[in-house]
Amino acid sequence: MSPQPDRVLDLFTQTGAWLQGHFRLSSGLHSAGYLQSALVLRYPKYAELLGQQLAAMLSPYPADFVISPALGGLIVGHEVARAAGLPFLFTERDPDRRMCLRRCFTIDPGTRALIIEDVITTGGSTREVIEIVRAAGAFPVAAGSIIDRSGGTAELGIPRVALETLHVENFDPADCPMCKADQPVTKPGSR
Repeated sequence: MSPQPDRVLDLFTQTGAWLQGHFRLSSGLHSAGYLQSALVLRYPKYAELLGQQLAAMLSPYPADFVISPALGGLIVGHEVARAAGLPFLFTERDPDRRMCLRRCFTIDPGTRALIIEDVITTGGSTREVIEIVRAAGAFPVAAGSIIDRSGGTAELGIPRVALETLHVENFDPADCPMCKADQPVTKPGSR
């Protein structure tokens, strides 16, 4: 495997992380394509490379810490924080499925945050983290992801960068052509 692929999507393809089939995404939407970042990030050299690239793209946005939603954003968020020389926090879901800070993590009011995710589809998890940062009196200055599969349409209300932007068609389950063809659906995500 090449350590410096021409495109991030090439890295997903080389590692078997660009899956084809019938998938239920964390957003509840269905898709014929799924980006399983864990299959790329299981290689520390690729996680480090992607973190360095994202940190470089986010360097115009001075920050005091990096924060990511668990589970997908953990590894790449940690690598961005390492490349930027910043502390790393993560959010996770409580037993009632609400995103929150746990594990004695705290956010100081007035600090600035970079929010990092592996793949953005609708931006829902990233927006939840943005609200946690704001509720603590801190400032979300920018967001980054390895892949933006919304084609650039996911709105977060803050500047956003991605190493690669794709348009992968998503379907409401009621209108999903794969469901109508009785193709079994797989839920590979963490939610």
